[in-house]
Amino acid sequence: MPNISMKKISIIIPVYNEAVALRQNLPLLQKLRADGHELIVVDGGQHRGDNAEFAHWVDHWLSSAPGRAKQMNAGAGLASGEILLFLHIDTLLPDEGLAGIAEAFQRLGSVWGRFDVRLSGQRRAFRVIEFMINLRSRVSGVATGDQGIFIRRSLFKQLGGFPDIPLMEDVAISKLLRSRASPVCLRAKVTTSSRRWEKHGVLKTVFLMWKIRALYFFGVSPSTLHGMYANKAPQSNKVA
Repeated sequence: MPNISMKKISIIIPVYNEAVALRQNLPLLQKLRADGHELIVVDGGQHRGDNAEFAHWVDHWLSSAPGRAKQMNAGAGLASGEILLFLHIDTLLPDEGLAGIAEAFQRLGSVWGRFDVRLSGQRRAFRVIEFMINLRSRVSGVATGDQGIFIRRSLFKQLGGFPDIPLMEDVAISKLLRSRASPVCLRAKVTTSSRRWEKHGVLKTVFLMWKIRALYFFGVSPSTLHGMYANKAPQSNKVA
């Protein structure tokens, strides 16, 4: 059972053809389930519903049409925790990460927030990138999905969940949330995979991400941006 002072947290993980990462990382979350928290995986991949291999690692396995916003909203609709934590399957929580969320909600009265992020690669450039991501987020009040966004479930429902757009759903919901309250920015770091930088090149990936964010700021539709991003990085739908 969870600690008396710890509110139940529902961890919602959208996946798309991520069997390898599921095998690696779902076992690492089992202690949290043993502590009374809830683990929900929402599969939008080509083999939706084929969950026999992973069923014993989760509390709920859902099939969904692909699209991170759709998948996370579907998971949130089934969640029973007072707090929702949206986590990428290739992002690892820090030790006592959920305790940090609980403290923020109870002691600080927070209603949403995110962690700082660390990239898994060892290159010096990754330390610069993660520093800039965290700094930008702290200044702007906008979180990225890689940072593990957490939200009080009642507020999430009031806002209608993630806007149903194919890209930039994390930015869109951050802007809705910050109109209600400033985020709590936890200094504890989640560790997320640096694979897309390593695969496509650091400078090219950074330039593409900033270009897409700038175009979104100036009103280019998420559908257009999604097509642009998919053409450049077909194996990932992340923008940090």
